[in-house]
Amino acid sequence: MKALRWHGVKDLRLEEIEEPSVRESEVKIKVEWCGICGSDLHEYTAGPIFIPTETPHPLSGDKAPVTLGHEFSGRVVEVGKNVTTVNVGDRVVVEPIYACGECEGCKQGKYNLCDKMGFYGLAGGGGGFSEYASIPVEMIHKIPETVSFEQGALVEPAAVALHSVRQSKFKVGDKAAVFGVGPIGLLVIEALKASGASGIYAVDLSPQRLQKAKDLGAIVINPKEVDPIEHIHKLTNGGVEVAYEVTGVSPVLTQAIKSTRIGGETMIVSIFEKEASLHPQNIVMKERTVNGIIGYRNVFPAVISLMAQGYFSAEDLVTKRITLNEVIEEGFEGLLRERDQVKILVQAK
Repeated sequence: MKALRWHGVKDLRLEEIEEPSVRESEVKIKVEWCGICGSDLHEYTAGPIFIPTETPHPLSGDKAPVTLGHEFSGRVVEVGKNVTTVNVGDRVVVEPIYACGECEGCKQGKYNLCDKMGFYGLAGGGGGFSEYASIPVEMIHKIPETVSFEQGALVEPAAVALHSVRQSKFKVGDKAAVFGVGPIGLLVIEALKASGASGIYAVDLSPQRLQKAKDLGAIVINPKEVDPIEHIHKLTNGGVEVAYEVTGVSPVLTQAIKSTRIGGETMIVSIFEKEASLHPQNIVMKERTVNGIIGYRNVFPAVISLMAQGYFSAEDLVTKRITLNEVIEEGFEGLLRERDQVKILVQAK
């Protein structure tokens, strides 16, 4: 079968590999759609970040080269002999977190904070940029007929967004700012809407992305036109309760912090490729807090339920659909060339 394999920085190869067999506690699916994540792009341009290269990952047993893709949906074509909760023909999505089940994070139920945590599609095991994938059954979630396969490929990034809102101090009726409205930022806007935000302020340099944010109901701010900190403080009479940083850019982190009111919170959602500098006075003088999340936990069912109600629509977020044969040039290189792209989905054919 065809699969997109990461060999090194700027070294992705669409290769013919053996179709995976299904182990006794695994589910084999025919992949339908897989989204290109910002993490995938980071691995392409500046990795390895999550990809094991020197020694095999302790839970997947793999190291580079690995098949990429962790935002995907598909239909079950085979189940292992120990699998009782999933049947052939089921429509499913994948929650791609490896966790050991034994460390302190796992014992607390915070499996995304596992000492050995890795992502299927980054840490090995297989990936969604392939025709078939065999996946541990505990990663599998069924989706109803009312949720399309395209929609299903957005469950994973939407889970990041919803988890970031749940873990923040945000309360119904609060105002929030979202710095960076790429795919995750737009999904954070949707999560805030579902959570009862009274005002959402979206900050980005891309007019096309800002238009997407506006279509979702956010008040948009272009830093080329106004000072985003001053503008947010003016519009909110003192700042937002919570700001979400979704760019991975150091100066933007400072902007997010300074956009919050006294006692406000900044939630770091993005993955930073480099260290970020900030002045502690921007935190201590207003008794602000800075928090962060990695991935998600115990949130996929809620995301799927919200999708069935109309939230996190693929039509609002997907700007390009391509096939596996186009994934490098039109997908990864396309995202580097076309900065106004939001979400690119890849069809596994």
